[in-house]
Amino acid sequence: MAENEAQGDAAAAPQQPPQIQMRVLTQFIRDMSFENVMAQRGATGEVQPDVSVQVSLDAKKRTADNQFEVSIKLNIKSKAKGMDDVLFLLELDYCGIFHVEGVPNEQLHPFLLIECPRMLFPFLRRIVSDVTRDGGYPPLNLDSIDFMALYRSELARQQAAAQAQKEQKADA
Repeated sequence: MAENEAQGDAAAAPQQPPQIQMRVLTQFIRDMSFENVMAQRGATGEVQPDVSVQVSLDAKKRTADNQFEVSIKLNIKSKAKGMDDVLFLLELDYCGIFHVEGVPNEQLHPFLLIECPRMLFPFLRRIVSDVTRDGGYPPLNLDSIDFMALYRSELARQQAAAQAQKEQKADA
């Protein structure tokens, strides 16, 4: 009797969602450029840097099953605080190839643009730190990036652009 009750409980239990699996297969620098503008001008002296960082993300399916390429593109500009003198420019396109299984299709896009960049970020941070240090500046240690907030703001920007386009068509 207890065996039948156990089987009934198991049948009534909700179905477990598929187990999500994610592995980083490889990561690499696709493109990088560091321009030490201050050194090219022959400028010397102490300056306070004012650093701006722009981040963009991209993800695409690869030909192999369950494989995706995710890229983080950084555009970093450092200026002398209070002036327009550029100290250095750093552009970096850092990619990871991921094996992802068990993520429902409707959740795959946010997963690729939030969770995968989170896995890559520590390595990206180290590269930026090393390149700026090797370029003659104090190492630039990037603050953590909230990839979820970045994803949400990009969705909001796309929706606003689509709405504006719709309104333009309606006015025409």
